[in-house]
Amino acid sequence: MLLRLRVSLPDRPGGLGQVAKALGTLGADILQVTVLEREAGRAVDDFTVSWPGQIGAAEVRERLSGIPGVRVEGVWPTREVPGSAPDYDLLMHVASEPARGFATLVDALPGLCGAEWSLALADGAVRHASLAAPASFDLPEAPPRVATLESAEFRLMLLPVEAHGLHVVVARAEGPVFHRAEVERVARIVDVVSKLAKS
Repeated sequence: MLLRLRVSLPDRPGGLGQVAKALGTLGADILQVTVLEREAGRAVDDFTVSWPGQIGAAEVRERLSGIPGVRVEGVWPTREVPGSAPDYDLLMHVASEPARGFATLVDALPGLCGAEWSLALADGAVRHASLAAPASFDLPEAPPRVATLESAEFRLMLLPVEAHGLHVVVARAEGPVFHRAEVERVARIVDVVSKLAKS
């Protein structure tokens, strides 16, 4: 079972080691650590871990929250395989088949973002949708630039693609809101796809 954990911890020597030790005592195999930010004496890290069996998010939170200064911001399932290069794979697919550029992007984004689904809207209609995406979606108000939004069910990332008259929506049901590092990464990918793709 692959999980992603977002942890805020004191940015000091040994802080990361304490979290790693606690994860080890839970039976987790740490496959990847991504530093999302380091500011004001704190760091926010995403851990991708593998567990041989089922473990509840509540137990993970309880164990890690017992470490002084550590806050667990989210625990959710992921499909992203650590050490792979899904960004590059996506861009290669788009470059080789530009007519399917946005369909390819929308299919790939849930895996890239640890999200449940994504879609691309044009004039209020769904043009492309990943698996598990709704057949229709009401965009609250089309933002002029990249934005995040929380609804009762989802954490959303909204990305306008002006050159193609689209809005790309990525939705995460479990886990924390999208971090600005995640948003910046996806915004760059969408920019490149918009240059490669044909409408």
